[in-house]
Order: sequence, then structure tokens, then C-alpha cells
Amino acid sequence: MSSKRVVVTGYGAVCALGENVPAIWDSIMEYRVGYSRIDMSEANVQAKFFGFMAPDRKRYANFSKTLLKMAPTFAKNALVASREALDMAFGTGVAPTATVSPFDIGVIIGTGWGGTDSIIRNRDEFRELGITTSFATLMSMHSIGTGLTSLNWNLRGYQNTPIAACATGTMAIGDAYEIIHSGRQKVMLAGGSESLVEGFNVWSIDVTQALSKAQDDPTLACCPFDNSRSGFVLSEGAAVLCLEELEHALARNATILGEVTGYANCSDAYDMTAPADDMQARVQVIQRSLANAGRDADAIDYINLHGTSTRQNDLNETNSLKMALGDAARRIPMSSTKSYSGHLIGAAGSLEAIVCLKAIESGTVPATIHLVNPDPECDLDYTPSLHATGRNVDVAMNLSFGFGGTNCALVLEKYHSAAQRQRSEEA
Repeated sequence: MSSKRVVVTGYGAVCALGENVPAIWDSIMEYRVGYSRIDMSEANVQAKFFGFMAPDRKRYANFSKTLLKMAPTFAKNALVASREALDMAFGTGVAPTATVSPFDIGVIIGTGWGGTDSIIRNRDEFRELGITTSFATLMSMHSIGTGLTSLNWNLRGYQNTPIAACATGTMAIGDAYEIIHSGRQKVMLAGGSESLVEGFNVWSIDVTQALSKAQDDPTLACCPFDNSRSGFVLSEGAAVLCLEELEHALARNATILGEVTGYANCSDAYDMTAPADDMQARVQVIQRSLANAGRDADAIDYINLHGTSTRQNDLNETNSLKMALGDAARRIPMSSTKSYSGHLIGAAGSLEAIVCLKAIESGTVPATIHLVNPDPECDLDYTPSLHATGRNVDVAMNLSFGFGGTNCALVLEKYHSAAQRQRSEEA
């Protein structure tokens, strides 16, 4: 098996923070949040803060009406994020297959709950009228986001749809990285999308006591590592990266935004919702992703944490980092950008991978906002309140952990040529 270097040549995202990556990053830099108070008490939902997107038909402009009719919201949003990623990688409005064989471009769009909202709405309509949309079966397929993205741009290479709850987006990127790294594809679109806003679906998460208990104060709704944290904010959105084999990207003079150098995926095999007490799977993904990248803990300049603002995760994640990284854990700047976006579930990891790339590009470590009363047991450098600017961020790590015991880690780096890497290693 060959070992190809894998670079990022495009990315796109949409969520309540903004309609594209520049808008989302600006919101983070200006300390704005994407969630607000929404009363869902009619559905017996106790949580009050959500990061749902405002309806906007312009968001889906220029996509085929036929495709949109069969697409649940998460799949529509995947198309939006993919369009931005492809425009960035190949040029606005330029078909990627104009320069690359369609069989050399694959698609992996993951999701946690897929079109579950559409399933319930279509079922309710069928019960009432005895008929519903003829696309009901397609809307129920978790793979429809991948399928429609492939269909829209005639991308005929490798196709898959990971379903791994909150770790999905990171898993999709990691799997795409491994496919290119092994020489099986030249280009991959990879990421995640989630839209879960229907009453029963929101209630089914809320009843697990996982959602934020804050009722009125948005600064308490999502406050990772703070002693006042009480659960995560459910949000909606999509985020997709365009990954490419390095030599292929160089040959077409693509702009290289960063490089994926390491990935690991391990299971807790412990509990469906609680992280494993022994923390070994989380330790393993941190250490294995670094080993895969040929790096050690001292090389890390920034970690984007899973940081859900739940009592269990934040403490378990903190202790896992200490166990995995040793003394280096205390000097590495980290943050949870869920404090801005809320939790995008299947899209969380892919959006946070983009945040890592923006941190590398800008030299800015985004702050964890609402961290004013730190949990004394959560005692690492979470970059509280204010962004850390003027930093040299060469190596970043993205961590994602999901229901079902899924743990994933990605290592993303500033792109350096082979000669630059050799000089750096010699120094």
C-alpha cells in the first residue's frame, strides 16, 4: 500500500453562527453565539436553548428542485456545505469533474440521526391523509446526504455514510484521509450534517438529561469546563472538507489550506451514553493519532476539545488528556468552540476540524466563552473568555466523542513542502 500525503484544499459549513465559513469564523472571533432561547414545552421538552437555523430558501438556491424535493433538511445542508468546499477547492461554479475523473472523487457525508425529522412528519401526514410524499423512503435513508452530494456533482468514486452520533464528522474526515493516504482515491469530500428539530426527536434526547438545564441565562446554557455546566445545547448544521492527495493538488496548482497527518478511532465498549471510567479509548486515540502523524505531545500547538458542557464528559476528557499527554497537557492551549455553536452532533467534528484549520491560518486560538467559574477538577488551559492571538499554530488536534462509545482524534498541520519538513525535523 502506498502512503500518500493528504491535504485540505477546500471547506464549507453552515449553521446558526453563519451561512458559510467566513461568517462562522467572524461570529466566533466576535464572541457571538449561535443559539437562543426556544420554548418547546408543548413537546414536553425541558431544555430551553437551541442552535437551530432560521429557514432561508436562498440557502438552497441553484440546486435542482428535483433533488431538493427528496432531500431531508440535513441532506440539503450537506449540499450547501459541499458547494462551498468545492468552490474553494476548484473555483466558484467550476465542476470538479472538469479537471478530475469522476471516479477519482469520493464522498463521505456522515450523520447521527439523518432524516428522522422527515420520517416523523411523513408518518404523521400519512396517518392523517393516507398518503404522503413519494420520496418518503429516500428521506428515511441516512445515506441520502452522501447520495445526493455524489449525484449533484457526478462524483462517482468511493462512497460511504458513517453514523456515529457526536463523533461522526471527525470519523468521516478520518476515513477519507485513510482512503487517500492508501492511494485509493485522489479527492474526497468528507464531513457531517445534522438537523434534529422535531418535537419528539428533541424530547428523546432531552429525556436522557443530556441537554442544558439552563432556563433563562444564555451564558449558562453552554459553559464547558465551568462549575455551572449542566448539559449541551442541541444545534443544527453541516460542515464538509475537500481532502486531496498532495501531488494531485500541486499538479493543478490548488491552494493548500492544511494537511491531515494523523487519525485514530477507538471504542469505549462500556456504556451507550457515559464515557468509560478507565478512559483508555480516549487515551489511545490521542496517542495513536499522534503516532500516526509522527508527532509527540510537545509538538501540539492547539487542541479543539469535544467540550460538551456536560458534567461527565468535560471531567473525563480533562483526565484523559492528562493521562495521554503527561506534563505537556498543562502547557497546550485548548478550547471548546461548542460554547459558540452548541453541539452539531454529526457535524460537530467536521466543523471543529475547520476551526482547527482557521486557527492554523490565523495564529489565533479561539477562546472557550462562558468559562468564568472553573470546575477545580477541570484544570487545563481552556483559553477562557478571550482569544489568544499572535500564536504559532503549526499542529492542531481535534477530538470528538460520541454516544455508543465512539472516540476519534485528528491531527491537522500547517502545510510544509517535503524539503521544509526535512529541515524542520533536522532542526
